[in-house]
Amino acid sequence: MKELFTMSGKDLLFYNSIQKSLKDGLKQVKAAELLGISDRHYRRLLKAYKEKGIKGLVSKKRGKPSNNRLNEEIRKKIIDKLKNKYTECGPTFVWEKLIKDEGLNLSHETVRQIMIKEGFWEPKKRKRIKLFQSRPRRSCEGDLIQMDGSPHAWFENRGPKCCLLGFIDDATSKIMHLKFVHAETTTNYFLALKEYMLKHGKPKCYYSDRFSVFRINNDKAGYRKQGLTQVGRALKELDIQLICANSPQAKGRIERLFKTLQDRLIKELRIRKINTIDEGNRYLEDYIEEHNSLFAVLASEKENMHRKVKEEELEKSFCYKEQRKLTKNLELSYQGKILQIIAEDEGYSLRKAQVNVIETIKGEIKIEYRGKKLSYKKLLMKDHQGRIMNKKEVLMGGVFPLGGKAI
Repeated sequence: MKELFTMSGKDLLFYNSIQKSLKDGLKQVKAAELLGISDRHYRRLLKAYKEKGIKGLVSKKRGKPSNNRLNEEIRKKIIDKLKNKYTECGPTFVWEKLIKDEGLNLSHETVRQIMIKEGFWEPKKRKRIKLFQSRPRRSCEGDLIQMDGSPHAWFENRGPKCCLLGFIDDATSKIMHLKFVHAETTTNYFLALKEYMLKHGKPKCYYSDRFSVFRINNDKAGYRKQGLTQVGRALKELDIQLICANSPQAKGRIERLFKTLQDRLIKELRIRKINTIDEGNRYLEDYIEEHNSLFAVLASEKENMHRKVKEEELEKSFCYKEQRKLTKNLELSYQGKILQIIAEDEGYSLRKAQVNVIETIKGEIKIEYRGKKLSYKKLLMKDHQGRIMNKKEVLMGGVFPLGGKAI
């Protein structure tokens, strides 16, 4: 009865070379050189062939488990963590956590293969690569900061849906600031920008989308005749340029950041059992530090373009400013309220005057005329229905104070 053997291509090369040595007189040194092995190993193969025939050339390790295979207890431990702790996590995230938190020194591919075999991860099909001409990074930190908001179920089903405001440096890919808020509104951008500048200083330029917080199409009275939103006006006062991208792809760095955060940050929040916006904001500083240590790069130039700024400057700019025209009775209408100027000597000169109404983030209202603060009193409230809200405020369920602006 004939015995069947499974031979690899390498085994067949050894067999053909040995046949040439035995029948055609090919010298052993030359044969070993052609096969890329040592003389000693070739003589060992020749001896095995003479003793056992073709069976002696087949590797003795074939069909046996590898000596470097993963210990079964460690494998069971990893599977247990995947079932109970790292559910719905990607291979890279799990691999980092197993090394850092569990003390398991494993390769990334080992973890990935276990997850695929046990059904925790489905390998993605390789997409056909599309080539695009990349915009070069800015050379200095603080030269261009990309900013955007991402409404998402950041706390999954454990807490309310909210929005994450993000700021990333174009030159280094460093996360400069993150903040959980109820909705992507002017007030929340004021607060986030103020926190950013108190921490880092004033950048040279901000790069955003064309959301109504940053850009308007229909010019209205007052400051908006210049085509500026409240955020645009505040940044202009602080000598910071605001650029609005033509498409999401144009500000791809912040878009890719949110894609990463919607994977990694959500898992971190779940592991730490963080369920509220306040808890999330307290954790974000630690996350930013860890994220930047993994993904940030060095800028091509060492100069930092951030400029120092005083808190008083920020308070003066990050507020709502509108222009109003006084009536003959020195009255004006603002956010459903009737305000009347208290003036004795200058009352006649203020009739039909153009004044500036300034509302702070806290809701305090001031009226100024040619840089001078005017006293006023509140009269009756006007009936006011159908207040305009933008789409994101409606979807995120923004809460509105008396001034009618989302918090």
